[in-house]
Amino acid sequence: MSEQTVRSRGGSRLDLTPQQLAGWRGAFVDSATVAKRNLIKIKRVPEILVGTTVAPIMFILLFAYVFGGAIDPSGGGAGYREFLIAGIFAQNVIFGSTTTGAALAQDIQSGVIDRLRTLPMSPSAVLAGRTLADVLNNVILLAVMSLTGLLVGWRIRNGVLDAVIGFGLLLLFAYAFSWIMAYVGMLAPSPEVIQQVSFVVIFPVTFIANTFVPLAGLPSFLRTIAEWNPVSSITQAARDRFGNPDPAGLRVEDLPWSLANPELYTLIWIVIILAVFVPLARMQYRRATSR
Repeated sequence: MSEQTVRSRGGSRLDLTPQQLAGWRGAFVDSATVAKRNLIKIKRVPEILVGTTVAPIMFILLFAYVFGGAIDPSGGGAGYREFLIAGIFAQNVIFGSTTTGAALAQDIQSGVIDRLRTLPMSPSAVLAGRTLADVLNNVILLAVMSLTGLLVGWRIRNGVLDAVIGFGLLLLFAYAFSWIMAYVGMLAPSPEVIQQVSFVVIFPVTFIANTFVPLAGLPSFLRTIAEWNPVSSITQAARDRFGNPDPAGLRVEDLPWSLANPELYTLIWIVIILAVFVPLARMQYRRATSR
């Protein structure tokens, strides 16, 4: 049997049989097909997209003009609005990942997963396609929020490359988080449970962070939690890349390691989440489809 050779990033040789290559290509094509199915659902039910984009716009306007005036009265809230937007981005892409869990719970409940099992497709395509569709959904979400942010005074102070890296980190973190929600979605008995559980868990996680207020004003106990909260590090990383200063004016020497090295700390969390929850989600998918 002939073998084809490809090279990994480290330069090592990987000898793959034609069957293995065909399996990888098939899994990729199946995942893209499932992702397309989920995106077509948005096209046919546009209310889904309206619902996911209106809420972030509402958050930006409420925080910018209701809290901004109180937190930054001297500047009319302009400084706070620039500080705020990265936090709003982080919170909403994480909330956007809950659609993965709710959609999988809905598919299991309605029997769609059972229908997919009868098709000659890769078993991992359902999960990979669902999480890939949410990345594209988050791209639309970030575009809408960015335009809204620009209207209320947010500006990107650094270059285009830094901005691209900032958005890329947000999407990568949201992608990793969607695997957590994929696992939870297959444990939950209904989509309604996912909505309630995600609200109870994600809301405090995104608020006990530097998303909406500088950490200097938090009590010491909460401040320590917030400093090591990965939501704080992804917010700090995006804020640094966009060039939006912290109004507290803290120096890097005054920050804990997690916030002095926010990109590295965020990438570590992304690797941990994917290493733990991708296998867990695949295992739970096999259990759910074997009932």
